[in-house]
Amino acid sequence: MLTTHNRRLLPLAFLSMQQCLASSRPSVTIASVGFVRSLHTTPSVFKCAPRFRVLSRRASTIDTLEKNTAGNNDMMCFQCEQTKHGKACSPAEGSVQGVCGKTPETAALQDLLVHYSMGISQYAHLARVHGGLSDVSVDRFLLDSLFSTLTNVNFDADRFVAFLAEAEEARDRAKSLYEKAVAGKQIESARLSGPAEMDLSALQGQAGKLETIGHMVGVNHRKELAPNPDAWSLGELLLYGLKGTAAYADHARILGKESEAVYAFIHEAMAALANLPSQSTEGLLKLALRCGETNLEVMELLDAGSTGRYGHPRPTEVRTTPVKGKCIAVSGHDLRDLEEILKRTAGRGINVYTHGELLPAFGYPKIREAYPHLVGNYGGAWQAQKVEFARFPGPVVVTTNCLIEPQKTYKDRIYTRGVVGWRGVKHIKDWDSQFPAVIEQALAMPGFIEDKPKNVTTTGYGRDAVLSMAGDIVNAINTGDIKQLYLIGGCDGAEANRTYFRDIATGLPRDAVILTLGCGKYRMNKLPFEPTLGGIPRLLDMGQCNDAYSAIKVATALAEVYKCDVNDLPLQYAISWFEQKAVAVFLTMLFLGLKNIKLGPQLPAFLTPNVLQILADTYGVKQVNLADHDADLKEMIARTPR
Repeated sequence: MLTTHNRRLLPLAFLSMQQCLASSRPSVTIASVGFVRSLHTTPSVFKCAPRFRVLSRRASTIDTLEKNTAGNNDMMCFQCEQTKHGKACSPAEGSVQGVCGKTPETAALQDLLVHYSMGISQYAHLARVHGGLSDVSVDRFLLDSLFSTLTNVNFDADRFVAFLAEAEEARDRAKSLYEKAVAGKQIESARLSGPAEMDLSALQGQAGKLETIGHMVGVNHRKELAPNPDAWSLGELLLYGLKGTAAYADHARILGKESEAVYAFIHEAMAALANLPSQSTEGLLKLALRCGETNLEVMELLDAGSTGRYGHPRPTEVRTTPVKGKCIAVSGHDLRDLEEILKRTAGRGINVYTHGELLPAFGYPKIREAYPHLVGNYGGAWQAQKVEFARFPGPVVVTTNCLIEPQKTYKDRIYTRGVVGWRGVKHIKDWDSQFPAVIEQALAMPGFIEDKPKNVTTTGYGRDAVLSMAGDIVNAINTGDIKQLYLIGGCDGAEANRTYFRDIATGLPRDAVILTLGCGKYRMNKLPFEPTLGGIPRLLDMGQCNDAYSAIKVATALAEVYKCDVNDLPLQYAISWFEQKAVAVFLTMLFLGLKNIKLGPQLPAFLTPNVLQILADTYGVKQVNLADHDADLKEMIARTPR
């Protein structure tokens, strides 16, 4: 665990947040869909009426939601940055399906799976509280359940029908643990209500009926249950942070790293969301920051799993142009899947290329040195895959997010793994029986017919590599060779205005060093950056999005050298977000008390104006200035001591 003076259970700034939040919650009880729920109806009350400054040029998301009636069969989703018009993927915004390609059917089944998972957590959490009992199969299912509902992960409605059948089994196991834990004890309200009371056993396999119920328990349902709009907003922030944390925890589990404390918190937080009417805004804020704390632990576990298995990343040049030969591309984040593919293709005359977030795999010595047929990285970030996969002359395996609608030109040669899915796309569940078909297809296809002129990019500046340069960096800061450090990266996306992050990077002076990570790196990682006058590289690719942990370790190490708070370092943040892993990392940054974060392109649509204002007042969170990046650039340079 990270142990420095910069890490705190709740930042002191949280106290000022508490002072501005209050709620009152008279309740009534109604019956719906065969289960009982408590409905609390009082609108938000903000006692201290904070000033409102314009943080975003979009209209309030609340206005959009008022146009959507709860319980209808329309789609309502706003969990990612690309949501329609920066508000919501819903009919009110002229959207019959998600911008991502998610259909109302799949969206409803995902909402139902999340709702049902809250019920699982109600039992699992209290089984731990009252009896110290747990079931790792239930814990692992919860990770898969939440991960599958991330943006651009799984679009296959049939898979979600199957997930719901598994959820029924997991709920029964968790319920048995709970009943065992409370047996013979005087436990008030031993029978749980809300999601825990839902029974789908009679509907298993009936996609249409499951979809109907799913439309009744999504975003609008949670809005109805919340004591006020700001509690609802914070509940959504917590839920999406939990989704991202669960995804990272699943990556760590695959690499052999799990934590009882992580499982316990995710169940506790999901159980709290199951009882949303009884949650205060203060309590939800605390849970959101604790989610950031837990995600920090998860990123540490994932770092330990990756470096323990493959060694610490080292700066490595990676070819970005093809070489002649048969080929397979591997996209996503999963290093274990990449390793498995490399093992199974060794000696078969097939070159393997990484794509997207797997570029940093080249930095790990036990991958790079063991598999010479890992020849390069193909393409860029996820949003270009319709063009890039169509041009790739071999099969493509997508191990995690991001997947977008496969085109006819390559749908017959794209494969998914893990919780990823698209209806009609082949899914690899068993390596021995199903992966041989991928090899056969690769051998049957033409592959690249010639070598292209060699171009390279450099990756592998993980925490160990950067900290090994700490002496040089400190000396450079002391002499003025480095006056600024910038963390510019995160998620990439399809919007043209994401060139903002490239423009900020290229506009920085030569005494600025840029740390980048995630697929946001593709906005700048092929551009020429002159080293500092002292010869230190000015663009350091730290790895995948979860390698924000490496950036945190570097920042805290520098703070310890200078005996100061991280916020007193000459360090600036321009963070591009897209999906729920980014929400988890954002909450980690807030937990650590990091300030003056420029976030964009758009601010999260699920945050109410009041919550956005508190983030601005407490942490200095601000939307990037898309209309005038030069203004942001001047502000950031001026803020740094020179």
